[in-house]
Amino acid sequence: MWSRWPTRKRVLINMIDGRAFDAILYAKRGPLLELRDVQLLEPGSDNPVPIDGAVVVERPRVAFIQVRT
Repeated sequence: MWSRWPTRKRVLINMIDGRAFDAILYAKRGPLLELRDVQLLEPGSDNPVPIDGAVVVERPRVAFIQVRT
């Protein structure tokens, strides 16, 4: 059975401000998503920016999530 949140999977998280994160969705804790092995994708840029450490985003700021294979 498929979990509602694809934790421990590589995802593309598209934010409402147009940015996106290519990351592993490590955990969901209440209204927060913890991301690891993160690259930031800026609109209009072809070069992803690697981010050290974990990133935490608020779920209300997420437009949609794509599961990567």
